Amino acid sequence: MTASIPANSDESVTGPAAGDARKRMPWSIGEIDFAAIDVARVRPDRELFYLLVSASFVESGSDTYAGNLATYYAANPEASGWLAEHWEAEELQHGLALRRYVEHVWPEFDWERGYARFFEEYRHTCSVDNFEPSEALEMAARCVVETGTAALYRSLEQASDEPVLRDLTRRIANDEVRHYKHFYRYFNTFNGVERLGRWRVLGALVRRLLEIKNEDAEIALRNVLRIERGTEDIPQKDVRRLNSRVSAVIRRNLPIEMTVKMLLRPLDLHAGVERAIRKPLVALVSRAVLH
Repeated sequence: MTASIPANSDESVTGPAAGDARKRMPWSIGEIDFAAIDVARVRPDRELFYLLVSASFVESGSDTYAGNLATYYAANPEASGWLAEHWEAEELQHGLALRRYVEHVWPEFDWERGYARFFEEYRHTCSVDNFEPSEALEMAARCVVETGTAALYRSLEQASDEPVLRDLTRRIANDEVRHYKHFYRYFNTFNGVERLGRWRVLGALVRRLLEIKNEDAEIALRNVLRIERGTEDIPQKDVRRLNSRVSAVIRRNLPIEMTVKMLLRPLDLHAGVERAIRKPLVALVSRAVLH
């Protein structure tokens, strides 16, 4: 299914539980003063435009991924319930808030058409077949994804001095850090049963770190370019060039200490071992996420 995200509504989730889910969220879209956006300060920044549209696309498609993840953990009602009732609603709210920001600053961009085209590609990446082979390993992999999103929004907060954008990205980053803590707790719960060795956990972390390198971003950027250029034929070299360009913005503002600390946490390493692998891990993060 596609995300149900009305353009002029605070409804980021639908169905009987929608009201309760919104009440439990730490903030609401109504708290964001979109009318106060300093458009002149941010509108000329094309790299920021591409980053915000891409992020809004990915967040707006999170209901499909969340549904598959909840199904994967159906045997654990606490985990599947949190995924379905909390995580999904908050991710969709991120997508709606980012969409509203984009549409306020760049109203000429046809967000809805771009998202529809994006989702046709993106939904194929959300299959359960792409998950890790055990519940603990998939939670470890989710810790990597949440680390990446938290770092992305911290970077976006620093990349602009527009006050409303800084407020919004700070709120989203805080949500992502909180989501990470849930995934980390569930990882420990499942790993208490599975008793995985550190090498297997490390393998899951590295696999997911390498997998998230470009796929979502390239799908999003390709479809932004399709709307901008009015053509389906977008050369892959153009997508990669644009991806490198916007990644440079993240690279300049990346909270590297926070990122590495979050990535290492599921390994539960002794301090000496952590120090020994910290430098190569920083290099891996830079290569996998930022280029």
